[in-house]
Amino acid sequence: MILKPDINGFYGDFGGAFIPEMLYPNVKELTDNYQRIINSDEFKSQFQNLLKNYVGRPTPLTPAKNLSNEVGAKIYLKREDLCHTGSHKLNNVVGQILMAKMLGKKYIIAETGAGQHGVATATVCSLLGLPCKVFMGKKDVSRQQPNVFRMKMLGAEVIPVESGSQTLKDATNEAIRYWIANPNDTYYLIGSTIGPHPYPDMVAQFQSVISAEIIEQIKHFENTDAPTQVITCVGGGSNSIGAFYHFIDNPVVKLIAAEAAGNGVNSGETAASINAGTEGIIHGCYTYLMQTNDGQITEAHSISAGLDYPGIGPQHAHLAKIKRAKYVPITDIEAIEAANWLAQTEGIIPALESAHAVALLKKEKFSPTDIVVVNISGRGDKDMEEYMMELNNVRENI
Repeated sequence: MILKPDINGFYGDFGGAFIPEMLYPNVKELTDNYQRIINSDEFKSQFQNLLKNYVGRPTPLTPAKNLSNEVGAKIYLKREDLCHTGSHKLNNVVGQILMAKMLGKKYIIAETGAGQHGVATATVCSLLGLPCKVFMGKKDVSRQQPNVFRMKMLGAEVIPVESGSQTLKDATNEAIRYWIANPNDTYYLIGSTIGPHPYPDMVAQFQSVISAEIIEQIKHFENTDAPTQVITCVGGGSNSIGAFYHFIDNPVVKLIAAEAAGNGVNSGETAASINAGTEGIIHGCYTYLMQTNDGQITEAHSISAGLDYPGIGPQHAHLAKIKRAKYVPITDIEAIEAANWLAQTEGIIPALESAHAVALLKKEKFSPTDIVVVNISGRGDKDMEEYMMELNNVRENI
């Protein structure tokens, strides 16, 4: 099974392009040209050069010996946290900005939650000489100050969004509104496998470098080119689709993703779109999302700004529906505990997003012969304030 959309941008029942009429020319331009561009020798040369000499790829596959002893399986960590800017986001940003330049666009806009996509966008815009605006929920601006300062230092204009829940959903809404008002020379750089076709397919292709590297790297440690399990976190779904991509047609490999359950799937304060959502349309695609009975999108909650989104990419909706991948809810508390566990066991402080994936090592059952790759999608520098607050809360309750 190849994870490619049909001619209308659908993966089974999910995907498509549900967009305002004013954006149709932009999306059609992208649909008509992106495959030609990304398959051209010029694009491939520039993309691979930047991945190697700027992003810092390949990222290491690290044997986690201490975790392995505790879990009772062979655990490896795919170190996307060691990319320049601190997460997997740069893979996709490099690809899309190169493509935007080849399409003749002059300005870049983006949305961001945890700030990692915003930082990556500001970074590459600085490198390649394009001005950019980054829309960010006011709540996320407050809890992700280090990344806000980084974006501004890199020359980006950060626009706080005060509508709705003041998080990623609302930042995306404002970015789309701006794009509608400035359709001709502006490129909207979506950070995850969400949005109208062809964005989910583009982002998946740019992030598939993660699983391609895993295949080559695991050979150096094990007598195989595939692990038995690949574990990731999932919000919109870019790091997870990148880690899953080249294993989707290999039924031997179990694909497992951690959804942000917040305070619990049934608490009303969650971001677990597959476990707590229903089918509908969000930000230009048909997928699973959290909504009321009359179709109003409900607010998501997660301690992790990057997972605090009420929908999920259509590829993941499809993989969940056909039961090719398993999506497991992880609460805020479980994620915090997993972050401390990884820090004190392997000396790696993960992003709060990645901590959700690490938490699955305590929830899933493994055998001694299992070869498990956990994608560490980002590093925890940006989340230190949240970690300190949680540590202080624990101490106060002792």
